[in-house]
Amino acid sequence: MSKRTKIPATVITGFLGAGKTTLIRHMLENAGGRRIALVINEFGDLGIDREIVRGCGIASCRDEDVVELANGCICCTVADDFLPVMEALVERADPPEHIVIETSGLALPKPLIRAFNWPEIKTRVTVDGVVAVVDGPALAAGQFAANEAAVQAQREADASLNHENPLEDLFEDQVHAADMVLLNKADLLDEAEADRLIAELTRQLRPGVHVVKTSHGNVGVDVLLGLDAAAEDDLDARHAHHDHHHDHDHDDDHDHDQTDTLIHQHDHDHDDFESFVVDVPAQGDPARLEARLIDIVTAHNVLRVKGFVEVTGKPMRHVVQGVGARFTRYFDRPWGVDEDRRGRLVVIGQAGLDRAAITAALQDSAA
Repeated sequence: MSKRTKIPATVITGFLGAGKTTLIRHMLENAGGRRIALVINEFGDLGIDREIVRGCGIASCRDEDVVELANGCICCTVADDFLPVMEALVERADPPEHIVIETSGLALPKPLIRAFNWPEIKTRVTVDGVVAVVDGPALAAGQFAANEAAVQAQREADASLNHENPLEDLFEDQVHAADMVLLNKADLLDEAEADRLIAELTRQLRPGVHVVKTSHGNVGVDVLLGLDAAAEDDLDARHAHHDHHHDHDHDDDHDHDQTDTLIHQHDHDHDDFESFVVDVPAQGDPARLEARLIDIVTAHNVLRVKGFVEVTGKPMRHVVQGVGARFTRYFDRPWGVDEDRRGRLVVIGQAGLDRAAITAALQDSAA
């Protein structure tokens, strides 16, 4: 079957807090009547990203078109979670015209792209493109640069260890797999700094892959969709640090072995990260909560905070999203009549977070 008769799928990848959900909201708000199905893979215990998308008030964003995969990182649960969802979408009486897949910040793109060669979906879906979203200010601050002191410490502890910063490897794997890179939050960069980052990123990319400056995920849908990359057909061109070096040979008569190949094709350590949910009391002053959150992420090296809170006397739900010490807040929609208004925030960071201290600080944040 020609790739032009297949349903195109766009994979949105990027590190924690780069702006993937904001990008997708913008895409849905400007879909121009396209029937888009959204598959969301979150790192966390609460469907915050799904609720942020569903709370956007877009008439065409139906509940049945938003599917959440919350059983773990999508690149590790391909056979159990992702493939059945894809089969269900393409077998629907009214299949989507385009599928958008938002991966967690920890996901490796290449195992997911490889999954599109699974026999049950290979003839029905193609990877139209992989879009990597990059947090411009974080990159400018060297967030993904190798830590020389940490590398030296690793070398001294065990000369056999991989001396690469795992966050650096993950970041590079995501941009190496991309068909387009979005340098997001460019409004927080001056022109010279943005140009420098674009040049640095471009040197890492495959020929023909462009870096696009954007703010708040404001990119035209026609720019993001229709890349026509058929990424599943050129996996070898997408270099990855985590490529498996012990792939098992199998011929066309052994498709039943493909599950093992898909699951074991990569090797990365999710134990470097953890997440947990904190119930937060109603807030009299959201700005005071933001100040408390900034203190918390600074003291505890928290990577990401996202969720909802109730603001006393306000009928609207208040969304809170933070990357490091940078926070955005807004009212997204009215609370439902019978909706649980309990505030809930997901906290994400590297392993070893002081959950008790963070929880106590947030639960004592009412103002």
